[in-house]
Amino acid sequence: MASAAEQLAANINFAAFSKATDLQKRIWFTIIALIVYRIGTFIPIPGVDPVAFEHAFQSQQNGILGMFNMMSGGAVKRMAIFALNVMPYISASIIIQLMSTSIPALERLKKEGEVGRKQLNQYTRYLTLVLALGQSFGIAEGLMASQGLVTNPGWFFITETVITLSGGTMFLMWLGEQITARGIGNGVSLIIMAGIIADAPRILFQTIELVRSGSSSLSVFGLFLILGVFAVAIAFIVFIERSQRRLVVQYPKRQQGNRMFMGESSFLPLKINSAGVIPPIFASSLLLLPQTVITFMGQGANTPEAVNWFLANFGYGKAGHMALYALGIIFFSFFYTSIVFNPEETADNLRKYGGFLPGIRPGKKTAEYLDFVLTRLTVIGAAYITVVCLLPEILISYYGVPFYLGGTSILIVISVTLDTVAQIQSHLVAHQYEGLIKRSKLRGNNAAPLVKR
Repeated sequence: MASAAEQLAANINFAAFSKATDLQKRIWFTIIALIVYRIGTFIPIPGVDPVAFEHAFQSQQNGILGMFNMMSGGAVKRMAIFALNVMPYISASIIIQLMSTSIPALERLKKEGEVGRKQLNQYTRYLTLVLALGQSFGIAEGLMASQGLVTNPGWFFITETVITLSGGTMFLMWLGEQITARGIGNGVSLIIMAGIIADAPRILFQTIELVRSGSSSLSVFGLFLILGVFAVAIAFIVFIERSQRRLVVQYPKRQQGNRMFMGESSFLPLKINSAGVIPPIFASSLLLLPQTVITFMGQGANTPEAVNWFLANFGYGKAGHMALYALGIIFFSFFYTSIVFNPEETADNLRKYGGFLPGIRPGKKTAEYLDFVLTRLTVIGAAYITVVCLLPEILISYYGVPFYLGGTSILIVISVTLDTVAQIQSHLVAHQYEGLIKRSKLRGNNAAPLVKR
């Protein structure tokens, strides 16, 4: 079966697109919203010395700050009002998802359909505000703890920084919801993707210039090798993300009134990578956070020996860091997959609507079979994410690339691009379907006088 991207490439033409006025409005709204987001990444928060902060950022651009800076489109480097980006919202969404599987009240809301979903979204917004306030307060304290970064330290600086950064996050959350409702969908994901790809050209040209001038330890061969690995990784990611294990679902005959409907067959698609980009984000954040905190606190003669040993063996680019990174990805792949897909709930839904897997008894046996298939797929998916995320990290560490561009960024860009293409395809199909209905109604109205005659 052709994918959404293949169907779009086969069916789309300028005539059909020019008639889809609603889709054009949605695309223009999305573009304008993303332009507003990009403008905000260049507005710095008050009270921070930009030159001093940029100098301090250079020592951390390959750590967690580099990862957040890449996803925020350079807002962290400039300490802009959107420096937190939508990360508190993503964290809040994941926390609410985890809590909805363990807290009975939230679990009941999850099963109440649209009303329950709206209530869970409201809880997510409240938790986003709490996380944004906490993170912005920590950033304000960290900036004041570093000498020379803040022009007028004090409670006034903390207050304005907390309000500015938290307000920026809440505005981006609202902007993402508007893109989802009035744009082409996937609003929060599009904001993250826009931040990643916006800084990519500048980073690429800067790296090429460093290689050409000999200012970097990266050679021309190493640059082409890294670009080749990225190209292969992109093709590999697209192939895996489009791959599915389709389980045939059979529905028996049913009778409605005097009509008998024959049995139908469908399929249950199971993705190889059900966890998405959550595992590498969680694993990298947990590993890079202690190193970033230690570096901001400063190292010297009074640094404990355990801290020096940790940085020497598990610092960024070390073998211990790579091993823990791989283990973290594998762990979160299985953990998050178990959260987003419940075999018992899926088996109950199939039995409720009369569906069954051929050769598998409904109920417990179906749940066990789904769990067995999903476990095998997760093993492949965890290995795939580990290879995609570790290979760029190894090359960056070995060749000393002067920027952060890991497999997580590539995963996000490709996943969001595929989802956006599917959204555009669905809007085009809906427009074509509405056109067919209108034409059929016109033909019926024109044919009516002929019948009377």
